[in-house]
Amino acid sequence: MGGNGKHRWKISFYHRHNSSSSPKHSETQTPPEFLCPISGSLMFDPVVVPSGQSFDRISIQVCRDLGFTPTLPDGSIPDFSTTIPNLAIKTTILTWCRDHHTQDPTPLDYTSVEKIVRSKIQHQSPSTLTSAPDIRVSERELLKAVAENPPVLFSHAATEMGPRVNNNLYCSTSSSSDESVIITANSPHTPLPLATRPACFSTSGSSSSSIEITESEINPNFQSSSSSSSSSPEEQELFLQLKSSDIYEQETGLISLRKITRTKEEARVSLCSPRLLSTLRSLIISRYNVVQTNAIASLVNLSLEKSNKVLIVRSGFVPLLIDVLKAGSSEAQEHAAGALFSLALEDENKMAIGVLGALQPLLHALRSDSERTRHDSALALYHLSLIQSNRVKLVKLGAVSTLLSMVKSGDSASRVLLILCNIAASTEGKSAMLDANAVAILVGMLRESELVPEATRENCVAALFALSHGSMRFKGLANKEKAIR
Repeated sequence: MGGNGKHRWKISFYHRHNSSSSPKHSETQTPPEFLCPISGSLMFDPVVVPSGQSFDRISIQVCRDLGFTPTLPDGSIPDFSTTIPNLAIKTTILTWCRDHHTQDPTPLDYTSVEKIVRSKIQHQSPSTLTSAPDIRVSERELLKAVAENPPVLFSHAATEMGPRVNNNLYCSTSSSSDESVIITANSPHTPLPLATRPACFSTSGSSSSSIEITESEINPNFQSSSSSSSSSPEEQELFLQLKSSDIYEQETGLISLRKITRTKEEARVSLCSPRLLSTLRSLIISRYNVVQTNAIASLVNLSLEKSNKVLIVRSGFVPLLIDVLKAGSSEAQEHAAGALFSLALEDENKMAIGVLGALQPLLHALRSDSERTRHDSALALYHLSLIQSNRVKLVKLGAVSTLLSMVKSGDSASRVLLILCNIAASTEGKSAMLDANAVAILVGMLRESELVPEATRENCVAALFALSHGSMRFKGLANKEKAIR
């Protein structure tokens, strides 16, 4: 994540200090971050896990099969609940091998890795072994948090983020919530009944855009349910149009795809095929603005179907959406923000979107000239900040000071306050907010009640309450600002 226009991985690496167990690929010392912390070998298929470390995929598979979670040299315990291909480190490893005339990494066989893991099981202290192999680290932490931090109930927390979700996925007007919000300190969720449809999704005929990358390029073993089904004549016709070298044919196909997926909900599944996604990938980087914009708009429509959300993220669209959000046209940015918001609604996508570097561009997009971009970026950040790993990333990016300055200026204050409520539910976020004088800012807004909308005042109280939970420091700051009054 940086200002260079390309996404970068922010990952912590751990390595083995016992070089005797690490195969030598050349006389040049191998950078420790290229070695799998479990096997000690140069990683052939590196993946990143929710706790931030990278491992060879086969090592994690063996650990899962044996119900074992290792303790790393620094004493931390990785979370193996989810894995994401670490394409950045894989490319770096291959480049390093080529530059140093070293043989490329080769895949380890399952048996050899199993022997290494069983050896670790024997040597690891019994007290550090997982007591319940069928419960993942993240789940154990959640259960512990629930036991130590009983939920706190706030009533009638209002939101301007979007319409409340009933049984209908598509609501068209903003409203505040009359439902209660439960926030537990350090919990993974601070749920609010927000909109589930991007602001950019409309029945208007304006141009829009979409993105694509196939999972087969990231994970050769991946197969989608739709890939095995035969293509429909409609899908075949659209595919031929999108694959055409003629720009007019591409534009015509995209307009048709956009219209079909906007008006026919059942078509979103059948048209979210691997080859159509693959074709959209090439169109999202088109130099023709109309082609790019309509491609992203089509992707937004496809992403509205719940079963498509994970497939789209696994197909590699997130980095392309990030690039558009950074440097695309105003309308393309609107749809890119809408797509990221729609994809972030799926819990399985939240960590991946954060790891791939979407948080910082979304923060920047909160100050966009477009209300749609600001709205959907705020929604995306709200949903992404429901998980701990993204809260920590936002704190490290300096998001707290940025968000608080927006609250002070009244710029999308109600929406921003909901993101701050999520951040305050983590220890790191709570400390950063207290350091940034959040108590004084929030209390000051409450004093100006006649100038502040009711929804913003209620969200101020929600943020203060989240900060107060389990914090002795908050009490002193609140007394100083006469918050009780």
